[in-house]
Amino acid sequence: MAVAEEASPVQVTVMAADGSDILAALKAGWRDLRKAPVYGMAFALVYVLGGWLIVAAFTLKGQLWWTIPVSAGFPILGPFIACGFYEISRRLEAGEALSPAAVFGVVARQKDRQIPSMAAVIVVFFLFWNFLSHMIFALFLGTSTLTNVTSSAAVFLTPQGMAMLAMGTLVGAAFATLLFAVSVVSLPLLLDREVDFVTAMISSVRAVTAAPVVMLGWGALIAVSLFVAMLPGFLGLFVVLPLYGHASWHLYRRLIV
Repeated sequence: MAVAEEASPVQVTVMAADGSDILAALKAGWRDLRKAPVYGMAFALVYVLGGWLIVAAFTLKGQLWWTIPVSAGFPILGPFIACGFYEISRRLEAGEALSPAAVFGVVARQKDRQIPSMAAVIVVFFLFWNFLSHMIFALFLGTSTLTNVTSSAAVFLTPQGMAMLAMGTLVGAAFATLLFAVSVVSLPLLLDREVDFVTAMISSVRAVTAAPVVMLGWGALIAVSLFVAMLPGFLGLFVVLPLYGHASWHLYRRLIV
């Protein structure tokens, strides 16, 4: 991948998004998905298999209810695989040939750059969310009998259960919003240019605050689409992940000069 040389300190110019940018990014993402469907489905397969393993592991432990918070946090790890989608879209945009070595090797080639540092930030978010989900569950339903919780969903319809769901939703939404703000632009920027991960995160937050309604709407659209895609045994991720992965690249290209 050709890397643009940047002066230090790097100055990143951020444009404010509008509705036309979202629509254009989705159209371009769909076009890239149709041009390279095999690569997109191969990356999505990692998450489909991961979802199956999560459900199987908690089912065997008799703790199937934990698949809810874990599955909610699972897409947080999406930016790792998104690097592959970004590389596909970058190559299609530049008219470069697609090859398995170039596309699948792009993630490994980032080990000496800034993406591992950004990945560490994302992992901390993921782990902290899982810790808080356990704590919220314990605070509201810790006195419920395990037999009742594991055998019936009725416990979630009790006042304590509904309060737990409400609190978990609010905390999860706050985490998702913050993570979206620091990563929506930073990851494609780190793949495309030689900038440090702190500058990339600041640029991403600037892009969100420049047009908060549009960008948060984009984040909500992604979240809802991922949730719906996971319902049919995670199979919907074969379409949703490549579509939004490619679209995210094109949105980045419209927001960062």
